[in-house]
Amino acid sequence: MKSKWNSIVPYILISPYAIIYLVFVLIPLIWVFYLSFTNQNIFSAGEWIGIGNYQKAFSDNAFLLSIRNTSFYWLFTVLPSMIIGLVLAVFMNTKIKLAPVFRAIIYLPAVMSGVAVSMTWIWLYSPIGGPIYSFLQSFGLSSKDLLKDPATALPAVIVVGIWISIGFSMIIYTAGLQGIPNELYEAASIDGATSIRKFFQITIPLLRPITFFIFIMTTIASFQVFDIVYVMTGGGPANRTTTIVNEIVRRGFEDFEMGYAATLAIFLLIIVFVFTLVNYIFTPKENDLN
Repeated sequence: MKSKWNSIVPYILISPYAIIYLVFVLIPLIWVFYLSFTNQNIFSAGEWIGIGNYQKAFSDNAFLLSIRNTSFYWLFTVLPSMIIGLVLAVFMNTKIKLAPVFRAIIYLPAVMSGVAVSMTWIWLYSPIGGPIYSFLQSFGLSSKDLLKDPATALPAVIVVGIWISIGFSMIIYTAGLQGIPNELYEAASIDGATSIRKFFQITIPLLRPITFFIFIMTTIASFQVFDIVYVMTGGGPANRTTTIVNEIVRRGFEDFEMGYAATLAIFLLIIVFVFTLVNYIFTPKENDLN
């Protein structure tokens, strides 16, 4: 009787999480997948239309533009934030005063509300007393509102994305750096290796699994970006900053095309799933590291 009870207890303990996952994740996911094959909207239950929504997505210029914008955001946000985060992690890993305080300050944007961050940067970019706008204008580099100019709106949002992502990269890289044995650096110093040579021949190779993990996680986050774009530009001007999630929200909650919005959400799910699968396949396992 005791052994039978012991076999039941684990299932009882995980049952709350299983129920929450079933009700709030699995069932809604199945429902979204079903909706993607219908033309349901807020005014009617909709009808089954097969792959009609998927065919529409491939010819939808607004959705294709959102993929392009999201890809640019990913390309110019992930790599710069990783590089800057690594440099800061190396610097913070040295014996400097108040290093924990500086780490907390740098990481703060990653845990702050996206709305608060966006409102702050709207003020910084503002043509009415905004410090960044005033600085650029003093050098004759800009005479327009950065967030309303089609040529500068997306780069302005990308800068905010980098600023938010740096803290995450720095914290993970710091953990990785602290796991590298000091004996390796001491041996390299005895051999006459310079700091730059130790960085490229010891630090970078040993941080390779960490780098891959950060790359995958920040990539997934960049494809799901929504709040800063929604608050700062609303997807404009002329859809130059609209992202995949922005397009999903617009279709579902502004145009009330629930079926088509579900289709776009499935596309995003596939993108995230592919990157997650890549992370699972290529991240070194414990047996590979031994």
